[in-house]
Amino acid sequence: MKENMISIGLDIGTTKIVAMIGQTNEYNKMKILGVGKSISLGVHRGVVNNITQTIQSIQQAVSEAEEISGFKVDAVTVGIAGQHIRSLQHSDYITRNNSEQVIDENDIERLINQVHKLVMLPGEEIIHVLPQEFKVDGQAEIKEPIGMYGGRLEANFHVVVGQVSSIRNIGRCIKSAGLDLDGITLEPLASANAVLSHEEKEAGVALIDIGGGTTDLAIFKDGIIRHTAVIPFGGNVVTEDIKEGCSIIEKQAELLKVKFGSAWPGENKENEIVSIPGLRGRDPKEISLKNLSKIIHARTVEIIEQVYLEIKNYGHEDQKKKLIAGIVLTGGGSQLKHLKQLVEYVTGMDTRVGYPNEHLAGDTDKSVTSPLYATAVGLVMDGLHRLRKNEPENIEGELFNNDPQNEEGSNEDNESSSDELKKENKKIERESFLDKLTKNLQDFLDNAE
Repeated sequence: MKENMISIGLDIGTTKIVAMIGQTNEYNKMKILGVGKSISLGVHRGVVNNITQTIQSIQQAVSEAEEISGFKVDAVTVGIAGQHIRSLQHSDYITRNNSEQVIDENDIERLINQVHKLVMLPGEEIIHVLPQEFKVDGQAEIKEPIGMYGGRLEANFHVVVGQVSSIRNIGRCIKSAGLDLDGITLEPLASANAVLSHEEKEAGVALIDIGGGTTDLAIFKDGIIRHTAVIPFGGNVVTEDIKEGCSIIEKQAELLKVKFGSAWPGENKENEIVSIPGLRGRDPKEISLKNLSKIIHARTVEIIEQVYLEIKNYGHEDQKKKLIAGIVLTGGGSQLKHLKQLVEYVTGMDTRVGYPNEHLAGDTDKSVTSPLYATAVGLVMDGLHRLRKNEPENIEGELFNNDPQNEEGSNEDNESSSDELKKENKKIERESFLDKLTKNLQDFLDNAE
């Protein structure tokens, strides 16, 4: 494992843009070298609606991260979310020409490529094709068909779809900010990698990432992602409700929510009151904390119910699909007081708040292990994973140069091990669709100039 691998994650959110620079340490944990944060001005519900302001916010966050870490940022791994993301289930099959040969990666790639030919709505593009289970000649519930014999290879897929224009707009912002695109990842997947354990994914878990503009959902069962959804409500809607309900400005509403807000109205007594300074010499406003928590409670219940509906749509009530590990809350919105208890009350499922500290080095600054940074940590991890995947391309030379026995060994041995390495490298070189999407996006942006 190379110790000097460095990756940069860029989380373009509705309320904030975070640039995080991370490196793998000798214990295979992630060391955070620098974090830059800026207010997101040009993004609404996860979708870019002002290119110029978004570029400025990206540059500000990146230069802050560069200053802290002392590294120059060239390329970033960016997260994609927003209300335009939707997902669907799809089954497909291929008939193999020669059932006497075992199923290999090429067959699976052929099947996945076939799914990519699905006709989508105008302006939509497939972002992820995630295989669920395979069937070989009618034999169901196969997780790994490689190495098996069979004539008909069938699979169920979870397909994630997004608007082409939204993806291109993010690409345009990154390029205009003077950066290259290293990769694109769906934000719920990035957050899941940062805060969920392998055991939780096996047992069945729903990750709810409550951001400023959107709430992202990712459901895992048997270690495989089963369902994703983006709900176009987040913490900002709660702030908006407080602003309207208490007749105060947005800045004050946000402060009230963070300092005194609670998702459980029974918590506050009738006589608990907070005084807010009036505007330009006007009298201060007195706000009852019980009323405040009633406003927060009403909107929070609505968001939880929408998420729970998605969980039920997946089939959580079916015994086979039951999510034993319950719910994990993350994102800035998960820090709301008593939210965990409210989610348990509404859904009847075990709930915990997810902190992205499992994969981080022990000496990491406490502020970075906040749920607020879960997506950014996941994006850095994704970038490091991509670097690791490409690293073994150098193995062949190293093996033959460093092993003195190879000189004495027979040519046949060398040839066979060389063939194996070539096969191994071929495996590594095979691009995921997201890598192809990143390349296509780069080409599109280069040609657009």
